[in-house]
Amino acid sequence: MTEDPFREFAAYYDRMIQEEPDRVEFFRTLFRKHGVKSVLDCACGTGNDLIMVHNFGLQVCGSDISKAMLAQARKTLTKHQIEIPLKHLDFRELPQHYDQRFEAVLCLTTSLPQLLEEREIGKALKSMREVLKPKGILVLTQGLTDVQLKTHVRFAPAVNTPEFSRIMVVDYYHEEYEVNVLDLGHTQDNDEFDVYGVRYRILLRDDYERLLRKTGYSRIEFYGDWNFKRYDKEESELLIVVAHR
Repeated sequence: MTEDPFREFAAYYDRMIQEEPDRVEFFRTLFRKHGVKSVLDCACGTGNDLIMVHNFGLQVCGSDISKAMLAQARKTLTKHQIEIPLKHLDFRELPQHYDQRFEAVLCLTTSLPQLLEEREIGKALKSMREVLKPKGILVLTQGLTDVQLKTHVRFAPAVNTPEFSRIMVVDYYHEEYEVNVLDLGHTQDNDEFDVYGVRYRILLRDDYERLLRKTGYSRIEFYGDWNFKRYDKEESELLIVVAHR
């Protein structure tokens, strides 16, 4: 991950951000259940989840390896007149940058699988565990699930408005997959298109359990939607992992 895959995409990333009340309520309920007061979002992207956690009344810090994403996060926070400390760093190196320990660490929206080698994923999980307080929780989320990999879903419209469409096109390989984002303008002033691509390692429910156990996490919970429905390999279209330190 020496190059920033979001260098060109970051400025347009939030085009696919939509209001998700169930998602917000999931995190509100989860944090309340585990007595969370401090949160580190170690792949904070453009900063929208930082604002969500801030609005819960919790202490929150953000970091990201992408300078382009952090630049957008700063713009987002400034727009909302919110001050949240941000750091440019690799989530494999969190203990080197944070003396504080958190009740929750977030690594959302398929951020961890951007590491393509399993040993590097292990380093990241250990790093996240080290900045958790005892009984703290790590939350991971991604769109790729067992059923989607089995059926090799290739095309997924993410946004479709009279002015703009975003289509996700997925190519699958042996241990990796690539998501290509196609943006199409539909107005007289914007009839151009842009293409962005990000490569990921294929990680599914059983992979997460094995890697999390190996890196020292205890109880691990898997959900398949924002209503705490248990993850089902045959049905779930979302993978949410909650791992306890």
